[in-house]
Amino acid sequence: MKLCKYILFFFVLIPLSACSNGEPLENASQYVESVNDINIPNDVQIIGLGEATHGNIEFQEMKRDVFETLIQNNNVRVFVLEADFGGGQQINQFILHSIGTAQEAVYALDYDIYKTNQMIDLVQWMHDYNASVSNDEKIYFYGNDMQRYDYSKKGLLDYYEVVDSDLAKEYSSLLEDATNDRMLELTAQELTEINNHMDQIIADLQEKQSEYVQLSSDEEYAFTLQYAQVIKQRTALFLNEDQYADLRDQYLAENLEWIVKFEQARGHDKVLVSGHNGHIEKTSASPAGYESMGSYLDEKYGSQYYAIGTDFITSEFQSKKGNSKERDVYKITNHNELVDAFSDINQNMFYVDFEEASQSEALQSILSNEQQMANIGDQFSFWYKFASRFYTIKMTPIEAYDGIIIVKEAVPTEVKE
Repeated sequence: MKLCKYILFFFVLIPLSACSNGEPLENASQYVESVNDINIPNDVQIIGLGEATHGNIEFQEMKRDVFETLIQNNNVRVFVLEADFGGGQQINQFILHSIGTAQEAVYALDYDIYKTNQMIDLVQWMHDYNASVSNDEKIYFYGNDMQRYDYSKKGLLDYYEVVDSDLAKEYSSLLEDATNDRMLELTAQELTEINNHMDQIIADLQEKQSEYVQLSSDEEYAFTLQYAQVIKQRTALFLNEDQYADLRDQYLAENLEWIVKFEQARGHDKVLVSGHNGHIEKTSASPAGYESMGSYLDEKYGSQYYAIGTDFITSEFQSKKGNSKERDVYKITNHNELVDAFSDINQNMFYVDFEEASQSEALQSILSNEQQMANIGDQFSFWYKFASRFYTIKMTPIEAYDGIIIVKEAVPTEVKE
């Protein structure tokens, strides 16, 4: 009986697993360029860089490749990662002031997907780059996520030690349970109390703004208020788990908007944000039904938001095994008309600008029709590979992105303990 169930299971999955295969395009090489040659329109303010998986070396290494290109071609000085806001500032302190090491800074993010040699190398490169240029040319690092407590709380309490040490002690006590280690154990009552405490702290910051700025600076005050908002966002996600995906992307967009405004005031008018394809794309195509960060950005910034997606043909990647904490390596082959049109290109990684590609009637047709495009988060099960709907999202490329980086064969990262 059990064997029959497994046989039935696979017969059900086989029809679902079929991807729409396409044919190589004869003149595809005309519409391909190196990642090092990407040049975005002058009026673009935010460049989104997606990744089809969190567990491939190529998608982590391309963060540096694209950022370095945008520094040179478009004077982009700000790098934002789908990662903890408070932890991101530990990276910023390292690349600007050599505080700690690259590995310590990366580990402050508290995300296993970033505990890799590739991310450590990226942060070390940012540090070394800053050491070689003038103050006007330095680059800055941010996270725009809100799924951790520790470093945003540290930034908040460190500020209060400067402006009001008595309140620092009081707030430290009130927020004692708001930690990364304890956050998954917090009860609804404890979370409500933390939320109320954050309302109290935010009110204090707003009411005493002029007093606190005199004791510190405009920038330090602005960061502290943002730390408080991020702590409140983290708590709100726990209190509204049925709206988690919706709220998270809304907060990702809001935090990115804060970063854009903050850096604009410092003379930096362009920002690169790197995250999963599902956050970067403009059409909210995920079957989970939430509005993506990219959709929020498209609504607010229009053509000033430029989204670059990624896809692959073959990928061997690492990810969590289902809901467990263990990790494993999986391998899948992905076909759709778009990636298959470029399957005869010699380079393993290349960029396709959709405006340029639309000059081809054949590519215009492909870009304007829905494709099953790769979309793998930090959770996978071996049986997912038997049904493409578990590792792809159906989307119309030219509506979701302005261009795409295709990797023909991607290999896995290794998470460091």
